[in-house]
Amino acid sequence: MRVVHIITRMIIGGAQQNTLFTVEDQYRDYQDEVALMTGPTTGPEGTLIPRAEQGGFDLRIIPHLTRSIRPFKEWRAYRELISELRDFQPELVHTHSSKAGILGRAAASHLKIPAVHTIHGAAFHFGQSPFHYRAYIAAEKWAARRCDRLISVCDAMTDQYVAAGITTKDRCDTVYSGMDVEPFLTPSRPPADVRQELGIEPQHIVIGKVARLFHLKGHKYLIEAAKEVVAVQPQVRFLLVGDGILKAEFEQRISELGLSDYVIFVGLVPPERVPELIHAMDIVVHTSVWEGLARVLPQGLIAGKPVVSYDIDGAREVVIPNETGYLLPSESIEPLSQALIELATDPEKRHRFGQTGRERFTDQFRHQTMTRRLREIYHRVLDERKQNER
Repeated sequence: MRVVHIITRMIIGGAQQNTLFTVEDQYRDYQDEVALMTGPTTGPEGTLIPRAEQGGFDLRIIPHLTRSIRPFKEWRAYRELISELRDFQPELVHTHSSKAGILGRAAASHLKIPAVHTIHGAAFHFGQSPFHYRAYIAAEKWAARRCDRLISVCDAMTDQYVAAGITTKDRCDTVYSGMDVEPFLTPSRPPADVRQELGIEPQHIVIGKVARLFHLKGHKYLIEAAKEVVAVQPQVRFLLVGDGILKAEFEQRISELGLSDYVIFVGLVPPERVPELIHAMDIVVHTSVWEGLARVLPQGLIAGKPVVSYDIDGAREVVIPNETGYLLPSESIEPLSQALIELATDPEKRHRFGQTGRERFTDQFRHQTMTRRLREIYHRVLDERKQNER
């Protein structure tokens, strides 16, 4: 197959890792002719560009495809995408993320190239102004008419897009975001060694969160809940993996609450270090208030850890109450602290939840499974196009 993937930027994030795994699998395992088109990637979130450059496939940087919204830049990026698509001449275009999803589908439609789009997280979401919320829905409706299929990383994303009137359920497929599960099954380093390097004692119970220190990721709720957790279970330590613009604000609040000795900031790490850090945890928590399906939830379960999450978007598809973890009301603090205290005091329950999650979700989240299912959708789209042209 000859396929182009288009994404706004290649930061170290779930949607970007999902996309890169797909491109790598297509190129390596299926010998597809595949190109990755992305905008310039800069900022505190890190970059996957060096890994992409070593992949052997066609990587193209679209100069004006940036995250910030600037009408003139959007027009330039659209024209650049048309030029690059004409040059590569793909059979199908697969777009990812909000801006690249809209501009990429517009360019593919202009050139009459079949297209699919993955919804990694809704473009319209909690915390937006009414104007921006409505504007994103209108833009998604417009773009949805310019592609053949929508692919969601969880059923909840499909439900949101259908409820917003953007599409109909029969035009959507769910393909869970794939990853390399082996490092989560078997750590590359002994967890005790990793914990020791981080200053964690054997008796400590580690509650970990993997996410950018950014708005909507919900660190502030975890920090507030941590006060009560530590009061009941002083052997608990909180391990925060990730970096971002809110670090100074969080450090100040942690100091005000007297929690500085209980919270460890790991900072930004390359994706290959995430498995060893999750294995160093006893409990995985994710308090995001907006997310398609956070990769860290299945990652934690595949590593055999119980998970605690707010009941948002696709979380309930892997966080099964009293089977793999706890599902809590969004933005809640007291229920969060109580769930963490309960798990911190019950090692048998932690083990049972983690083992159940590992058994249920390991195969489902292999990147090879994801890529195989995506290629099946590509073939179906191309076959339908051919039939309609007859």
